Amino acid sequence: MKRKELIRHLESHGCEFFREGRKHTVYVNRIAQATSSVPRHREINSFLARKICRELKIPQTKQQ
Repeated sequence: MKRKELIRHLESHGCEFFREGRKHTVYVNRIAQATSSVPRHREINSFLARKICRELKIPQTKQQ
């Protein structure tokens, strides 16, 4: 899945940008009090996308 698609999914479920790291971007779900790192690769495999959604306690994307 494309990184932009994953970020769009995260933001549509209430997650917010928190900060930039060197090789990743940190998103936070303030309602669930959870954080997760999104790598800056153009393509993110479905296993990692599923893990990020699970860490942020939001539903998985439709492509998974």
